[in-house]
Amino acid sequence: MRKIRILWTDDEVEALKPHIFFLEEKGYEIDTCSNGTDTIDLVKQNTYDLIFLDENMPGISGIETLRLIKEVRTDIPVVMITKSDEEDIMDTAIGSEIADYLIKPVKPKQVLLAIKKILDQRRLITEKTTTDYRQEFGRITNMISAASSYNEWTELYRKIVFWESELEKSSDPGMAEILKLQENEANILFSKFIINNYLSWLAPGCTDKPLQSPDLFAKKIFPYADSKKPLFFILIDNLRYDQWKTISAELSGIYRIIDEDIYYSILPTSTQFSRNSIFAGMMPSSIAEKMPQYWINDDEEEGKNQFEEELFKAQLLRKGLNYKWSYHKISNNQEGKKVNDKIHSLLENDINILVFNFVDMLSHARTEIGVIRDLAKDEAAYRSLTRSWFLHSSLLELLKILASHSIRVIFSTDHGTIRVQNPVKIIGDRKTSSNLRYKMGRNLDYDPKKVFELKDPGKALLPKTNISSRYIFALNKDYLVYQNNYNHYAGYYKDTFQHGGISMQEVLLPVAYLEPV
Repeated sequence: MRKIRILWTDDEVEALKPHIFFLEEKGYEIDTCSNGTDTIDLVKQNTYDLIFLDENMPGISGIETLRLIKEVRTDIPVVMITKSDEEDIMDTAIGSEIADYLIKPVKPKQVLLAIKKILDQRRLITEKTTTDYRQEFGRITNMISAASSYNEWTELYRKIVFWESELEKSSDPGMAEILKLQENEANILFSKFIINNYLSWLAPGCTDKPLQSPDLFAKKIFPYADSKKPLFFILIDNLRYDQWKTISAELSGIYRIIDEDIYYSILPTSTQFSRNSIFAGMMPSSIAEKMPQYWINDDEEEGKNQFEEELFKAQLLRKGLNYKWSYHKISNNQEGKKVNDKIHSLLENDINILVFNFVDMLSHARTEIGVIRDLAKDEAAYRSLTRSWFLHSSLLELLKILASHSIRVIFSTDHGTIRVQNPVKIIGDRKTSSNLRYKMGRNLDYDPKKVFELKDPGKALLPKTNISSRYIFALNKDYLVYQNNYNHYAGYYKDTFQHGGISMQEVLLPVAYLEPV
C-alpha cells in the first residue's frame, strides 16, 4: 500500500524535526521545503496527498504560494500554518480554499489530527454511511413488503431518496448497488399498488385517497394566498423528488422549508395530462368535455400545453376566487431575467405562477444529444446537472430577490421521470400516441401482463379519440417499443429518462412551502 506523502514548507523547517520524526513513525512520508519557489517546483515534480504551508515566509508569501499551488494542482489539500489569527489573514486563506489552518506553535498531535481529518474524512464517511445503511437495510426491506397505503409508499420513497443521497458520499459502490436492488423491488410493488388502487381513488365519493394533480392548487396553493403579501408558485416541469432535494439543499440561508409534502400525479404522468389537470383543477376528461377548445388530443400536432393561463382563469372563476395573478412560462435564462427585471410589478399580485421548463428540456436533450447523455449517464449525474443549472439560473437569482422582500414561495412539479431499462414490444397503428411510457390508441396489441391496461379510459377520467380507444402504461423501468425496427429503437432509448408511466419517480412528486430566512 502506498504511503501518504506530505510536503511541509516552512522557513524554519529545521525546528520542525521532532514533528517530522513523529509523523514518519506514524507511517507518513514527509518532504520538507523552506520557501515558496521550491515548493512550486516540488509540486510540479511530485505527487503529494497534503501540503502544510507556512503563511509568513520571506520571498514569496504563504498566501501567494498557495495561489501558485492551486494553479498547478487544484486537488491537493493545503493546511495553512500561521503565527497570527488575524481575521483578514484567515479570510484570505479560507477564500483561497485551504483545507484547514493551524496557529503556531503547533503540537505534533494537532498536526496528526489535521491529517486524519482531511485525508481520512472520505474513508470515515464511507464507513459510517455503510454502517448506517446496513442497519437500515432490513427496515427498508420490511417497509417495501409491508407498504399498503399511499402514505406508507410516500414515506418509503422519502427513505430511498435519502439513502441515495447519503450513499453518494461513500466511496463504496457496493452499498449503492444494494440500494438500487431495493429501489427496483419497491417500484415493482408500487406499480402493483397503483394498478390495484388507482381507479378506486377516482370513483365518485372516494375520501381515502392521496392528494392528486387536480387538487394541487386547492389544497396546497390557495390556502396560502389569503394574506397581504404576494405568493409565488414555481412549477419546475419534470422534476423528480430527488432532484428537488438536491435543489432545496442549496436554499440554506435564503429560504427555510416550512412544509414539504409528496403528492400523486395522475396517469399518464406526462405534461399534457398532469399539468393541464393542475391548472384546470379537474381531470382530463372533464377538460375535454367542458372546455374542448383548450384540450389538444394526443394524435394532434399542436402543442399540448398552450392554454394553461386560460385553464387557471377558468378554475378561479369556477371556485369564485378573485385573485390578482400572473403567469409566466420560462424556457431559458434570458426569459427568466426578463421576469426578474419586472419583479416590482409582480409584487403587486396575489399569486404569481412561474413554469420553468429546463429540467424537461434536459430530459429530452439527454435522449437526443450524445454529449448530454454522457454528462447525465445515471441518476446521480442527472441530479448533479440539475443542481448545476439551478446554481447558475435566473431562478436562484429570483429567489434571492424574493427573499429580500420577505416573499413566500411554493415549489412543485407536474410529473417525474425514470431511466428506462427494459423494452416491451407492442403493435399499434399510425394514430397511436408516440410516448414511450404510455400508449393511447384503438388497435393496440401487447402482453397485458406487462402493462397496466385501461380498456375503458372513462373509468380513469381520461378522454378518448375513438370509441374503441384504450390506454396502456409501462411499469417500473419498462418502455414501449413498436415491433417495426424493434432492435434499433430498443437500443436507442435504453437508459434514457422517460415519463408517462408508473413508477415512484414519475408519480410521487414534491410540493413544498417556503418562507425566507
